[in-house]
Amino acid sequence: MRHTSRIEISKSAYRRNIKFIRSQVGDDTIISAVIKGNAYGHGIENIVSIAENAGIRHFSAFSTDEAQRVHQASQKDSQIMIMGMVDNRDLEWIIKNGISFFVFEFDRLMTAIKVAKKLKTPAKIHVEVETGFHRTGFEWNEKEFLADIIYEHGIHLDLSGLCTHYAGAESIANYLRVQNQIKQYRNFKSWFDSHGIKFGTYHTACSAASLSYPETIMDMVRIGILQYGFWPSQETYMSKFKQLAANRKNPLKRLISWKSSIMSIKEVGMGDFVGYGTTFMAHRKMKIALVPVGYCHGFSRMLSNLGKVLIQGKMVSVVGTVTMNAISVDITDLKDVKKGDEVVIIGKQKNNEITVASFSETTQQVNYELLTRLPTDIPRKIVY
Repeated sequence: MRHTSRIEISKSAYRRNIKFIRSQVGDDTIISAVIKGNAYGHGIENIVSIAENAGIRHFSAFSTDEAQRVHQASQKDSQIMIMGMVDNRDLEWIIKNGISFFVFEFDRLMTAIKVAKKLKTPAKIHVEVETGFHRTGFEWNEKEFLADIIYEHGIHLDLSGLCTHYAGAESIANYLRVQNQIKQYRNFKSWFDSHGIKFGTYHTACSAASLSYPETIMDMVRIGILQYGFWPSQETYMSKFKQLAANRKNPLKRLISWKSSIMSIKEVGMGDFVGYGTTFMAHRKMKIALVPVGYCHGFSRMLSNLGKVLIQGKMVSVVGTVTMNAISVDITDLKDVKKGDEVVIIGKQKNNEITVASFSETTQQVNYELLTRLPTDIPRKIVY
């Protein structure tokens, strides 16, 4: 059964991105591939497959359900870490399957100890400390009580990591705040060291921090958007500009392409309105192609009379209102267009390209938002 559109994921692009990331973080640092948000819209199962093929053996999920998908997809017995949501009722499955998880509150910690005792299997925990993000993490004034629990129940705990997360490492505007966070993390580390509490790994860096704050590259880095071929921000790209200028090309390559095909073709007379309402009136005799992709597929209604797609390698415009299931595009100036011809929504066709950035900026979305909003029921296919 054919779908109205498809997404292609390039494994060669992924391998290239990992090679660049490795050049930045060094050979001894673990790269944990962040696969939250359905692997940033690319599909968890697809990314686990191509990442393991590229040598990745560690994955970071946000929640238990994502970790479960990684666990089922992994062919290399890769390590899995949950950074966010863990229902206490899921801890038995998590601990039994050797999955590590962030601990940033006492309720989760004490429940994990209770379950670990029952299973006679240590819980693999990453202690997250609050350094200035003010979302999750143990506070500085909680460290003594935390240490007491670790001393008392250490036999039931595998201290897999000490971690934190930086608030806005992708922007120079947050420079002082990030520097203060780095200092506070070091304070925590020194305090635990001085009290004889050691952790298996020390990790704080995301994609942006890995690029802009090399001092945050420790035993492991948690790489999200970068592995998919996107710079976390223009500022992180500029921070590497001199290094990149020597090679005169962007070392990152987008994995994702989004494609559909022409559903039907119609001629429209001058003065006729196209689609719902009166948002577009034909200023000449026109030829319109209907493409079966609409706002229910992630093609925002904000792209009405603004969006572009590629047909025959040429940029053509969306005309009229984007509907739930379809868009109309102006193909008047193209020759020999026919039903079934390929339509590129994101990606390359001949010498032209519509990037995720250009697509998202038109809708006032960031790359992260657009990618993760692509519906999971659009089929994803791995290509070379």
